[in-house]
Amino acid sequence: MDRGDRSSAQQAGVPEQDAPERVAPIPAGGGSGGDSGLRFSVLGPVRAWSEGQALPSGSPQQRAVLAALLMREGRMATAAELIDAIWGDEPPSQALAAVRTYASRLRKTLGAGALVSESGGYAIRTPPEALDLHIAQELVAEAEKARDGGDRAQARALTSKALGMWDGEALASVPGPYAESQRVRLEEWRLQLLEARLEMDLDAGHHAEAVSELTALTAAHPLRERLRELLMLALYRSGRQAEALAVYADTRRLLSDELGVDPRPELSRLQQRILQADEDLACPAPESHPGTTGFLKPAQLPASVPDFTGRASFVRELSEQLATSEGSLMAGSVMAVSALAGIGGVGKTTLAVHVAHAARPQFPDGQLYVDLQGAGHRSAEPEAVLGAFLRALGTADTAIPDTLDERAALYRSTLDGRRVLVLLDNARDAAQVRPLLPGTAGCAALVTSRIRMVDLAGAHLVDLDVMSPEEALQLFTRIVGEERVCAEREAALDVVAACGFLPLAIRIAASRLAARRTWTVSVLAAKLADERRRLDELQAGDLAVKATFELGYGQLEPAQARAFRLLGLADGPDISLAAAAAVLDLPPHESEDLLEALVDTSLVESAAPGRYRFHDLVRLYARACAERDEQPAEGQGAALSRLMDFYLATAAGVFALERPGERLVAHLATTTYEGLSFTERQEALDWLYAEANCLLACARQSLAGERLRRAVDLLWATKDLGESGANSKQYAAIVLAARDAAGTAGDPHAEGRARTALTNVHLVAGRYAEADEEARSARALAMRTGDTAPVYWADNDRGIIALNQGRHAEAEEHLIQAMAGSSADGNLPGEASALCNLSRLHEITGRTKSAVDYARQGIEVYARMGSTLRLANGHYALGVALTGTEPSEALKVLAKALHTFKQDRQRLWEGTTHYRIALAHLQDRRPGQAAQHAEQALVTGCIGGEKMRGNVLKVLGSALDALGQTDRARACWRESLSLYEQLGAAEAEDVRRLLAPLAAA
Repeated sequence: MDRGDRSSAQQAGVPEQDAPERVAPIPAGGGSGGDSGLRFSVLGPVRAWSEGQALPSGSPQQRAVLAALLMREGRMATAAELIDAIWGDEPPSQALAAVRTYASRLRKTLGAGALVSESGGYAIRTPPEALDLHIAQELVAEAEKARDGGDRAQARALTSKALGMWDGEALASVPGPYAESQRVRLEEWRLQLLEARLEMDLDAGHHAEAVSELTALTAAHPLRERLRELLMLALYRSGRQAEALAVYADTRRLLSDELGVDPRPELSRLQQRILQADEDLACPAPESHPGTTGFLKPAQLPASVPDFTGRASFVRELSEQLATSEGSLMAGSVMAVSALAGIGGVGKTTLAVHVAHAARPQFPDGQLYVDLQGAGHRSAEPEAVLGAFLRALGTADTAIPDTLDERAALYRSTLDGRRVLVLLDNARDAAQVRPLLPGTAGCAALVTSRIRMVDLAGAHLVDLDVMSPEEALQLFTRIVGEERVCAEREAALDVVAACGFLPLAIRIAASRLAARRTWTVSVLAAKLADERRRLDELQAGDLAVKATFELGYGQLEPAQARAFRLLGLADGPDISLAAAAAVLDLPPHESEDLLEALVDTSLVESAAPGRYRFHDLVRLYARACAERDEQPAEGQGAALSRLMDFYLATAAGVFALERPGERLVAHLATTTYEGLSFTERQEALDWLYAEANCLLACARQSLAGERLRRAVDLLWATKDLGESGANSKQYAAIVLAARDAAGTAGDPHAEGRARTALTNVHLVAGRYAEADEEARSARALAMRTGDTAPVYWADNDRGIIALNQGRHAEAEEHLIQAMAGSSADGNLPGEASALCNLSRLHEITGRTKSAVDYARQGIEVYARMGSTLRLANGHYALGVALTGTEPSEALKVLAKALHTFKQDRQRLWEGTTHYRIALAHLQDRRPGQAAQHAEQALVTGCIGGEKMRGNVLKVLGSALDALGQTDRARACWRESLSLYEQLGAAEAEDVRRLLAPLAAA
């Protein structure tokens, strides 16, 4: 019987990935279930509670009596049956007396009403829900109902909750043949539930995550073919076909050697389908009922405007096109795609959102929405959009691939067989849209763009023109009020004509009139006519929109007009209230009043509570107004300078909170405008990641003039964005631009710091040659300008680079210099960082004792400074140093590091720590656990790029080889060798030696 599959995470004190949440069988307050408040558990140690307080369960034999009675769920057990349950065929001479004694003790413990005796037998009479086994059975029954009804998400959640009822081995340490037989039965049931949940995981698209758990389970239960089948499928869907086939080869050999049988037909058929690259294997099975979904159901559509007017023919046309998606699912044809084109302000988004809301019943599995920002300077990257969509569909961050093609494939697989509407608003071109299309029947996409997408294959093209006079008047009337318009119908027609019959222009003009109760429609018409005459050099479409903007802007109070002008200067998708207050140099409450007034005029949109954004046309107009009207002209630069100060000061505070004692903050450019301050680390991190897009946009916008140095410092202070894996590519692109801008500007101070940040970007990606070049230049520039901090940062980085390139003597020299430089600057955390890196160097070169000593010195400094994130780096270094000699201790400290990295959203460090945990388990001769953590490292990603992936695959292969899975081990090693050879890494020779005996065999 297999009992040894408690995960390595549990043994190491590491939180297990996607493990079922442990469901406490005994609520603290006793809960429902009778007046006694009794609760019992058998799915783990046999225990009892009364009103939340643990009760003594007595000797092992007394627990055996309690277990036998609980397992009968209220039915009577005779004394003879209890004797047989405890002692089997060889009971002691006083067995009957002993049973009576145990029953008496239990009655005293539980209460006379709980344990009853009748006709020489015994029973425990409590409500069924008092027993954890009964709760688990009820949860499984509900899960089966949900799955039969097609609700896979609910079925998966309920099954996970049922599995969470277990607390280790069922009936743990309970003696007797009855307990042993029940343990076997309950363990088999648990494994069946695990298989069912894992199958649902794969159906939901969580194949990459499932590989880790399945690898550990197949190691613990090597003869269980269903687990092998699920592992093959998970590997194949994760793009690891060679490994999937290797699992089959390992399984066939194992079954032949151990049992003398061939794999079951299902496993053999799966192998053939993988060999044939069966397209149906690449995606989850479709729902049994189209009206339900087995994943999260997104509902992302923006609110539809309450005064939507007209466009009846377009609404009908688009609705009919969307309706074809239902027929396409049944017929197996292609999905419905409609591309709506028109000039800015013509109402594309409003129409698309209105139609999408009306079509929601046809798409019960959810609706996705994104503003692709195609009309702006920097449109949304499809890769980032797909990441957001996959998260909205329930895919964990760790399961989202890195490349665009992989994300698009997973996205299509996740949507296959489901009915989801995707609204792609404000698209740049067809190339931006194509990866975002579901690609399967039953789904549909609505696309809006300013260009006609004739190159979007299969799309139903709709050209949206301005409103008819009747529709325009109707929209104007709904906003202004029928009474005012009816009294001056001709003037109202003049107004909508002056607006060019554009919905955006009409809405702004009407909102202005609605807010001016003393104005008549004629007054508005006259004012708008004047604006048109003043702007008669403009083209027709622009004329209408700009005239309307001029009217709305011209009627603003001076403070409102200033706010409108200045806020339009900031790049970024939106702006927070705090950042807006910085731009305006006003208290937040005054800024909020101004922003809400602008929202009321439709010149600004409220993106979310406390966040605001401009329509792109309005933003362009606001900037034009700033150029024309902002006096003195320096006011524009001053506003953006305050915004930069706000982001830099706040980011510096977050950095200081994460890294107490780190002197970087003291070396940053001084700011005159204050930022936000935080006392809680999580609150600070929430701000950093929520504002990432906006502050990076501010940095990019500031790479010229007097804000350049602060922009570079902002990038330096937000280096966590580059290491997190969430914003790494965007961060890297802006750092590269900052280096080039500083070089062009002839600013060696800024260039040195930008190169310091770029060094870290290359280190994270494992590009050591490029990192070394940047670090050399950064150090030289910093020495030339007398900039202290980048010098010892560069020394530390060059030590890490030399360490990874095998230049150990140079690495030690650089790290000692880094420690001295940090010490001279009073930077204790900098010294600790160098100590931890020296620890890694000494471990690699066989100086284990000094490696451990250096790591502990680093930890002591970090702990003394109250650091959290950097303390995790210290624990990581100590875990690495201990792995070779004390792997069990290494696992304990690596568990601490992993917990912090997860908490601080350092995904790449999290994955790297999983890799180190895998090494420690392998050293401790626990290959099953090693394989599980190596798989988790592959899914999560690591610091060090492709070389680190090669390292992880090498360790995974070694773990699998130790488990006897030689074919899959060979597949991992071959992929590792390929990566090493591409990089020209010396480690390739190690892998060749591993493969040599297998090749000879």
